[in-house]
Amino acid sequence: MTHPFHPLFGRQFAFVVRRRNWGEDRVFVHDECGELVSLPTGWTDMAEVDPFVVIAAGRSPFRVADLLDLADLADQLRPRVEG
Repeated sequence: MTHPFHPLFGRQFAFVVRRRNWGEDRVFVHDECGELVSLPTGWTDMAEVDPFVVIAAGRSPFRVADLLDLADLADQLRPRVEG
């Protein structure tokens, strides 16, 4: 588990299969109890490395596209003032 905010961060699991399920790329693993668990591939080391992350080398925690999406969301949530 490579997602830094997930409670299982840093743990290793027995890989079963990677496939597209529920509209996204997912990894299936067996957890510590032997249960089959499905995780987004991006939360694991099975995901392709994001070129931005490599180039930023830890200097920027945010990608431009993500910040633009956040700005759009904030704009949608902002109350409109009738003039």
